[in-house]
Amino acid sequence: MKYINVGRIVNTHALKGEVRIISNFEYKDRVFKKGFNLYIGQFKDKEEIETYRVHKQFDMVKFVGIDYINDVLKYKGYNVYVLDSDLILNDNEILESEFSGMKVYSKGQEVGIITEYRNDNGNRMIKVNDKFIPYNKDFIEKIDKQNNIIYMHDIEVFL
Repeated sequence: MKYINVGRIVNTHALKGEVRIISNFEYKDRVFKKGFNLYIGQFKDKEEIETYRVHKQFDMVKFVGIDYINDVLKYKGYNVYVLDSDLILNDNEILESEFSGMKVYSKGQEVGIITEYRNDNGNRMIKVNDKFIPYNKDFIEKIDKQNNIIYMHDIEVFL
């Protein structure tokens, strides 16, 4: 059982047990929805989402059975996780944590190994051979998770 960090509870909101979560998790549309389980803090307390909405830069979540601010204060400052088995990704989708160590192929040849992944305000980059390469659909040909390989279109320009 593997937990994936999807954000952090930064505060409560109003008096009815809602929390503010800061999250830059790429697949939040699959995680922050009614009925989905979140695991909170070091001990991974399991809570089910009752309601979800976006407010400013926050993901606002209310949990089933928690109706008062005093009941969620204990979670303030804690990380929020989901189980990897609960998160269903397509074959061409990958989590940030899976990038490190993946081999990169271009034109049928291995060009390097990913040593870093960076997401700067939506500009996703992978570091291969000490150079950053844009990671977007224009460059990605195929992702082979089983063999830990990313096939990219012509990236020799960057190397």
